[in-house]
Amino acid sequence: MLIVLLFVLRRNNNEKSQIRKNETQISLELNLDGTGKADIQTGIGFFDHMLTLLAFHSEIDLKMICHGDLEVDSHHSVEDMGIALGKAILEALGDKKGITRYGHFTIPMDEALVTCNLDISGRSFLVFNVDIPKVNLGNYESEMTEEFFRAVAYNMNATLHLNEAYGNNVHHVIEACFKAFGRALKEAVRIDEKNIDKIVSSKGVL
Repeated sequence: MLIVLLFVLRRNNNEKSQIRKNETQISLELNLDGTGKADIQTGIGFFDHMLTLLAFHSEIDLKMICHGDLEVDSHHSVEDMGIALGKAILEALGDKKGITRYGHFTIPMDEALVTCNLDISGRSFLVFNVDIPKVNLGNYESEMTEEFFRAVAYNMNATLHLNEAYGNNVHHVIEACFKAFGRALKEAVRIDEKNIDKIVSSKGVL
């Protein structure tokens, strides 16, 4: 049974949620207005590294502890943590008043170049034009990268585009994805002082 405990620090408000699913147990704490502190314990070393980078580059404080069925593979753990993270970000954003909404960043990681475009639009969509060969990085299955970002995008109700211009090293390409997403997320959730009491949409809702 998956028990996800989301202790989400909403802007100017404390929020606690609970989600139930199968195969994993996840506890999560998130603060959008943090400094990039991370405490990640998933049992998947490479994924811990990627989530730590995501927290650092987004400047979101993030604590995630996962106990999954790693004796099978990393699939359930990685996907369910994407679901949990997406839901936590959505909860933390509240009514989305004042957020910049859009974020864009390009990361060069040695020979690799990846761009992330993010719109916290209320419309869930993922475009993933990243060529990642199917390999294992420790006990992390590289093809789970796309599944993680799909889970995040669909559960935070955002449109997310990740596009690789080029790259050869699988580690570098995946790392560039996580860093670019972190930087784009930092920009998108930033409070725009000119629109602090507004929702940045002509429809008035996101």
